Amino acid sequence: MTEPKIYVAGRKGMVGSAIVRALQAQGQTRFVTRSHAELDLTNQAEVREFFAQEKPDQVYLAAAKVGGIHANNTYPADFIYQNLMVQANVIDAAFQNGMQKLLFLGSSCIYPRMAEQPLREDALLTGPLVPTNEPYAIAKIAGIKLCESYNRQYGQSYGVEYRSVMPTNLYGPGDNYHPEIATSFPR
Repeated sequence: MTEPKIYVAGRKGMVGSAIVRALQAQGQTRFVTRSHAELDLTNQAEVREFFAQEKPDQVYLAAAKVGGIHANNTYPADFIYQNLMVQANVIDAAFQNGMQKLLFLGSSCIYPRMAEQPLREDALLTGPLVPTNEPYAIAKIAGIKLCESYNRQYGQSYGVEYRSVMPTNLYGPGDNYHPEIATSFPR
């Protein structure tokens, strides 16, 4: 059996690079890569062409426009648009090219501002979101619902299993502590 061809969208970011390191630690070596300059994930035609040419066996969707409170407040249109486009383009191109499994990385900020603690999965869409990152959260919720919809519509007939995970409290190598665009704050 040949080693799977793996595409990690967002491989240079904090989460994507951690996924690559974990996969490499498991012995995976067959990665297909493109820099942002080589592949604009917001461009549907480029994404479709990439998937048609490369035909990866596994996709980890960690690519996203991310930022802290200041960045989210300053560029809300950029956050919702870019994240919606990346997610829609990658998930659909994966499906159109016969990918049965995909892992989509979201964010815990998708939950309502006043969600009961400890946080439960079923709290999603039960109340208002945090206003400072609402556009980003809505885009991530759309990504989750897109995966769920592909599973519901194509799961049985095509064996589609697209999973969404919401990592929380992320920090580590590759993190960003810039005062205006930080995704984390020093502890």
